[in-house]
Amino acid sequence: MGRQRHLLSSLLLAASSTFAQLIDYVDPFIGTEGTVPGTGYNGGNTFPGAALPFGMVKLGPDLTSANTSINANAGYLPDGNITAFSLTHVSGTGGGPVYGVVSQMPLLSLDSVNALDNLTYAQPRSGHDQASVGYYRSTFENGLEIELTATSHVGFMQYSFPHGGERHVLVDVSHYLPLPGGYNQAQAYSNGEIQVSPDGLQYTGSGTYRGGFSHIPNYSVFFCGRFSSPASTSQIFTGPYTDYFYPSDLDAQPSFLSNASYARGGPPYYNFGQRVGSLFTFPVNTSTLQSKVGISFISSANACAYIDAEVPHWSFNSTLTAAQSTWESTLSTISITDTTNTTRLSMFYTALYHAHLMPTDRTGENANWETTEPSYDDFYTLWDTFRCLNSLWTLLTPARSIDMIRSLIDIWRHEQYMPDGRSGNANGQVQGGSNSDNVLTDAFVKGLGQDGSINWTDGFAAMRTNAERTPWNNFDTGDPTGSTLEGRSALPDWLQYGFLTPDYDRSVSRTIEYASNDFALAQVARSIAPEEYDKYLNRSAGWQHIWDANLTSFNHSGFVAPKWANGTRDPVYDPAVCAGGCENGGYTYEALGWEYTWTVPHDMATLIAWSGGEEETEARLDTMFTPGLKGSGVGEGENNGVGDTLFNPGNEPSFATPFLYNYLPRRQWKSVMRSRQIVNQYYSDGPSGLPGNSDAGALDAWLIWQMLGLYPVAAQPVYLILAPMFSDYSMRVGLDGQVLNVTAQGLSDDSFYVQSLTVNGQAWNQSWLGHDDLKHGGSLEFVLGSEPAPWDTGDAPPSPGHVVLDL
Repeated sequence: MGRQRHLLSSLLLAASSTFAQLIDYVDPFIGTEGTVPGTGYNGGNTFPGAALPFGMVKLGPDLTSANTSINANAGYLPDGNITAFSLTHVSGTGGGPVYGVVSQMPLLSLDSVNALDNLTYAQPRSGHDQASVGYYRSTFENGLEIELTATSHVGFMQYSFPHGGERHVLVDVSHYLPLPGGYNQAQAYSNGEIQVSPDGLQYTGSGTYRGGFSHIPNYSVFFCGRFSSPASTSQIFTGPYTDYFYPSDLDAQPSFLSNASYARGGPPYYNFGQRVGSLFTFPVNTSTLQSKVGISFISSANACAYIDAEVPHWSFNSTLTAAQSTWESTLSTISITDTTNTTRLSMFYTALYHAHLMPTDRTGENANWETTEPSYDDFYTLWDTFRCLNSLWTLLTPARSIDMIRSLIDIWRHEQYMPDGRSGNANGQVQGGSNSDNVLTDAFVKGLGQDGSINWTDGFAAMRTNAERTPWNNFDTGDPTGSTLEGRSALPDWLQYGFLTPDYDRSVSRTIEYASNDFALAQVARSIAPEEYDKYLNRSAGWQHIWDANLTSFNHSGFVAPKWANGTRDPVYDPAVCAGGCENGGYTYEALGWEYTWTVPHDMATLIAWSGGEEETEARLDTMFTPGLKGSGVGEGENNGVGDTLFNPGNEPSFATPFLYNYLPRRQWKSVMRSRQIVNQYYSDGPSGLPGNSDAGALDAWLIWQMLGLYPVAAQPVYLILAPMFSDYSMRVGLDGQVLNVTAQGLSDDSFYVQSLTVNGQAWNQSWLGHDDLKHGGSLEFVLGSEPAPWDTGDAPPSPGHVVLDL
């Protein structure tokens, strides 16, 4: 695997060449490029800018490209020109971009600049940008250098100007990440205001925005910006409401307000307010200019207070050092003694870094209601993260998981539903089931919050709301059949028939997901509401209603398939083809019918029996990885980076499929084989090192589990055993931070099959572990070899949702 490092100057990271710290293994550019080198096409959309773990501020560049088919979801693109540096971003997401608001843009000239048209001042870069943990640097072709670092609520910018030229900083309140060409997931500016202090040292204000992937209603971000030296002049401007990309079509021009210190776009909550901003001009002898900008979702006063509390000085390097220290502590949760393979180490620690960027910790910044509970936003989305990222936090940082769950429950208390996706302080959008249920259950069955830190009575009531109350239809053009904001919009079918008919969008995939959600409810009901346990357990078998035993594909029979209320089937349905595009409007979402047929981990016993038994199930799993069988799927197209197998490494529904061999006696070795094949084929330490969108760290978490040699079964206290990719590591687990030591004797590039395993000193013959086996620390001692060995002769992983319906 080729390695392309983007490092700082030797002054800032002299230790990076010797990997003196864990942060030195992190390359923030992994996942920023795609299958076309130098572009973001099919890329991971990861955020490479400056941030702290789960920080509100994610400070980085916003790019625009001549190729308007590529969205800058995290602001960054490897090609194109910079339009601004903004403080709010997400990481690894698809769909319509969100945020890219609260920004500054340094300029050396105002020639041909229209403050309402950032394409007139977008700047080309000189060579590659540079980034490391807590740091980002861009250099424009005109010689202007921009360096960025951040705290949780403050962005710190440092501008180094070349000799000659003017010195300006443009603050455009109406700046946001656009969706070229628009459609129903496009963002828009609604309104704003800005106020500049008489001495030109500070500005405050707010911007209000709407739209994006989750169809956010109006949300406001307040800001407070300060400069290290006063501007010689500052001018406030306003302008007509225009589309981000086409102000020139309207000949829109800004109006600069003489001697004005304040401007507002329009009345409060006005959706089409005038654009507002300010232009600061500094003395021509200014060589270095610094700016600190705080943000808040409550007030500008809060934003200013964050500057005073988090960056009371003007030392860029001190702020950077503090950020590095915070990240070093976060990454050190897992310590790898085996440092021989720096490529693997870079992949691992970059993935662990990505896994701590989202959601956003907004505790104390809840704009919708007063609360003493933790507040988190940017669950983007739980559909992506519940399968293995939330389980990673539950094992490594359970205190953080507790806070996230308390936040989810608090959202239900005040907004009637927990989110499946959420950003901009609003729920949306739902891609499948109500996967907050799976997240809560995963924590519950692992013992989190049993000390009273989580109100599980309220938690189960929130889950029951998802399971029993149909949300109102917001008539999203992407899916007009029901709500895309929250809850389970197809509950009427689910409650009447036990499955979803094609009268509802994504009927096959959502039947599978509703079954998984109700399994999750049953697990919590067993303790909280035992009288409801049987009801939800039986409902969790609803996937069996859509099983078509006669449907054949690639010489295998029996798949989940669309079914109408009267029992009729689609005669041309092919589980290997994406009918309707595997998006809204189709039978399945972001995966083939072949893929969704495997996604009933709560009742693998029934699935194996219905698939024809152990040998036939093994053959079916093998078929998933046979090249050339995929007819169509998400990301279809030539050189799409996800291969042509039915298994898709970039789609979450396929995440657990390679490891289902563990449910078959003496086949665990095949799970290990698949794990190695997928990592080696689809992941790397290069800019295109992810097979698709990172999805808020979901793909990164999947990679982390492979390298640790385990894989979690969501909503169960179960980990499937693989084989470590490091010969010696330790990790802190549980609330008390006990140490789990893992060794892999005999590990090499061609020696990775498990020969034997000892767990906490006891010989082990099961292909799975329970959470209780890990949460207090201890030891896992693997002996690996070059040939498979039938060591896994013990009980198969459990099927706690085993129910066979009388159909």
